[in-house]
Amino acid sequence: MLRFWLMKAVRTIVTLMLVVTFTFIVLRIAGDPVQSMLGPDATMEEMEQFREAWGLNEPIPVQFVSYVKQILTGDLGYSHANGRQVTAVIAERIPATILLGLSAYGLALLVGIPAGILAALKRGTAIDQLIMSFAAFGFALPGYFLGILLILLFSLHLQWLPSSGSGTFYHLIMPAVTLGLYHAGALARFTRSSMLEVLNKLYMRAAAAKGAPPSWRILRHALPNAAIPVVTILGLNLGHLVAGAVVVEVVFAWPGIGRLLVNSVSMRDLSVVQGLILLIATTMVLANLIVDLLYGLLDPRIRVTG
Repeated sequence: MLRFWLMKAVRTIVTLMLVVTFTFIVLRIAGDPVQSMLGPDATMEEMEQFREAWGLNEPIPVQFVSYVKQILTGDLGYSHANGRQVTAVIAERIPATILLGLSAYGLALLVGIPAGILAALKRGTAIDQLIMSFAAFGFALPGYFLGILLILLFSLHLQWLPSSGSGTFYHLIMPAVTLGLYHAGALARFTRSSMLEVLNKLYMRAAAAKGAPPSWRILRHALPNAAIPVVTILGLNLGHLVAGAVVVEVVFAWPGIGRLLVNSVSMRDLSVVQGLILLIATTMVLANLIVDLLYGLLDPRIRVTG
């Protein structure tokens, strides 16, 4: 068991280092950030002073080593746009993104899993077809398009909900529905497929032959054995909530890290962009690590084989 956990932890660290390296190099070979930040009217002397002040005049390998040392000490540097610490800039936006992400995740759980179970139990019926149509609709419809449709309907036409911003519960409804509907559709599809596979197993027939009630067979036998594929999509959805919130936050002007990332990219604020990408990558990697560890707890065969 210890070897299994250590192996997953090492893979997590290696993945994060690869993300840091790739992000650092790409952002610096994509163009001169100094000219983008200072504008076309900046003189050569002003650009050189800016490079020297922020350490951008050093060779890229030297900058990279310095940046890795900063990360290891918890220092993400300073924003080139306003001179504030990157950790402080990001920390201001994290609560809004967490609120949006957890709301969307809760909606996906409440809708996706029961819908998938019901579709599996009603396989081939009109209920099954209706649920799977809903799942395909939520899974395939782009978030930005659904968000615009909701704004047109509930903000402009019906005037029930605010179209942008934050501060009240009503501001949260449309962004959470937009982000949660996608994950609910994917979760319903995976839950249905996993449940159908389990319902046809011999031990389910044996439980029915022994006279076990249907609810007991579902809760005691079907759901635990169908859990691994569902845990997979749950973990991926959890990691995707931060990255997937970028588009939703821009559409609804939600003041989270997704909107901050878009603004920082447009201003070529390298330190903030690097910090946000590292945060998003860490969320994705940790979500996958948690899924792997849950695999080992749910299925001893995975834990033993590593």
